[in-house]
Amino acid sequence: GTVKLFGSDPWHDAVALHRRLAYVPGDVELWPKLTGGEAIDVFARLRGGINRRKRDELCERFDLDPSKKARTYSKGNRQKVALIAALASDVELLLLDEPTAGLDPLMEMVFQQAIREAREAGTTVLLSSHILAEVEALADRISIVRQGRIVESGSLRELRHMTRTTVVVETENSAERLASVPGVHGLHREDGHVRFEVDGDRVDQVMRELSGLGVRSI
Repeated sequence: GTVKLFGSDPWHDAVALHRRLAYVPGDVELWPKLTGGEAIDVFARLRGGINRRKRDELCERFDLDPSKKARTYSKGNRQKVALIAALASDVELLLLDEPTAGLDPLMEMVFQQAIREAREAGTTVLLSSHILAEVEALADRISIVRQGRIVESGSLRELRHMTRTTVVVETENSAERLASVPGVHGLHREDGHVRFEVDGDRVDQVMRELSGLGVRSI
């Protein structure tokens, strides 16, 4: 069927639609002679304006110096420019494609909090990410894409059967028999411990099996 965005055809209403959404790619390119602040303002004008107070607050939160020329920025700082421009815009939809590429762990935490705030304000967020922890922390609904097609959709709880947990355990009695328990994969001994993976929807059953073996550490 025809793809519609806000009830309109994206091909014919691109200019109007771009004022209602913000896009952050996984690899941001900037105008090298502009400062970061100037680049943020250019992006903002494309969307019809920006909340300057929020822009300044986000620059501080993301630890970005907006007075520096874009050519001096690292990949992470270029990413911050695009994120700040998007998050400070008054839009209804955020399209984020691997948006934390290049960000250090502290900045990833800042990003996650900013996205939670955007959601609470009523903004719809479409996030593309291969980082499961990021998806778990932010997403209400998840779609798994394979070869350009959605193969699974649902809440994190509904898709738990597709995830696996790695368990490293030391027990008083041999844990080798866990290899025959449904949902357990790749069980092997490692430095006096047993390591294996367990399907997300079988964790409870495996934990009950383990409790009878005398768990020393897990």
